[in-house]
Amino acid sequence: MAQEDRELSLSPEDYTLLTDLYQFTMAACYVGEKIDQRQASFELFARKLPKGFGYLIAMGLAQALDYLEKFRFSSKHIDALKSTGIFANAPSEFWSLLAEAKFTGDIWAVPEGTAIFPHQPLLRIEAPLWQGQLVETYLLNTINYQTLIATKVARMRDIAGNDTKLLEFGTRRAFSPQASIWAARAALAGGMDGTSNVLAALKLGRKPTGTMAHALVMAISGVEGSEEDAFKAFQRYFPTAPLLIDTYDTLAATRLLAQRVKQGTMQLSGVRLDSGDLVKLSQEVRSLLPEVTIFASGDIDEFEIARLQRENACIDGYGIGTKLVTGVPVNGVYKIVEIDGIPVMKNSTGKVSYPGRKQIYRYLENGQLRQDYLGLMDEDISNQTEPQTDSLIKLMTKVVKNGEVVQKSESLEAIAKRTAISVASLPPETRSLENPSFPLIKISHKLQQIIQKNQAKILKN
Repeated sequence: MAQEDRELSLSPEDYTLLTDLYQFTMAACYVGEKIDQRQASFELFARKLPKGFGYLIAMGLAQALDYLEKFRFSSKHIDALKSTGIFANAPSEFWSLLAEAKFTGDIWAVPEGTAIFPHQPLLRIEAPLWQGQLVETYLLNTINYQTLIATKVARMRDIAGNDTKLLEFGTRRAFSPQASIWAARAALAGGMDGTSNVLAALKLGRKPTGTMAHALVMAISGVEGSEEDAFKAFQRYFPTAPLLIDTYDTLAATRLLAQRVKQGTMQLSGVRLDSGDLVKLSQEVRSLLPEVTIFASGDIDEFEIARLQRENACIDGYGIGTKLVTGVPVNGVYKIVEIDGIPVMKNSTGKVSYPGRKQIYRYLENGQLRQDYLGLMDEDISNQTEPQTDSLIKLMTKVVKNGEVVQKSESLEAIAKRTAISVASLPPETRSLENPSFPLIKISHKLQQIIQKNQAKILKN
């Protein structure tokens, strides 16, 4: 075995090893049993949503496609796998397969920014069995996490409204440096206005955004004598940035700033509140600084934004971190649904997966979602809808053909726009934060038939 790598950094060429062991052991078995090249279809979906969620916003496809484009095993990777000793009995053809590895399949997916519901596939891989198996872990990692972030942002934006600034401040709480980059991307694509993550912002073609921390106030006031000295110093170098005013006494700081603004010795664009009774404090700050933008931070989420609005807080924007990038995960799964053209399903208690290659048929009426059908790819469901509606959308489109990406890359602005339109199309009861319900979702006739056929086959065996 190789010596410990204490740096533990992640580079794109290592992505193919960023997987669970059983993906490799199963692939080796497929090779040994000579079924590795059988054509298989795998779908990624969530059986149920996080508690309190009425929908998910699909996200992470761009990084999934990038991963599949770079799907390769170097001689270094293969030597490292061999050195574990785990694969001592694996067939020699397994190593030849890895040495020549390249993703050659097709991918169908819903566009990023699309609202989806339980059992609806976000993505489907159609490829040789061994390829579809090996890519599972990475696809779940990026799509599950970014979908969670985008969904939470969409809920916050829906509650806050379009005029409220929402800023992503979650880097220090994200589960890894890589996760912080993905969180920033998903937040912007989900509808946030900016991120404080400098690397993420620059990679995504955005300007990083933020204010200041309490440390600056404590350091400068400690050596120069006052909180005002800290404010002056910060404004000297960053005259348009908001000031953090709750290090010591929020209202005392506000009165001081109001006096300086009235005297004309200070121009102030904004202030940030990070603690205390945000309703009362924001109202008092507004009375003293009526023209100044008020930001709030500190364990903010969609429920807190809703509460602050109900209680008439005077807040123009939010910096949102911990409760955005952490929390109950999206429990997306990745299951084989077809092998050699034969639909297959999992029938475990509480973990059923529907067989066959599926399409999501969405019916809209005047831009509003009326019902979804989950059916087979080649199914005509036009005679199954009651009542008839004026618009039918097939949500899943082919984005990769024979290993080549055929979908044009999309800007974050375009994805954020789709997110907003998608959420606006949902019924109020689905968008609700309290006991949300799903819209009408039906299983098509043909899909029902193959489910019943597979269940009968399972019982017979």
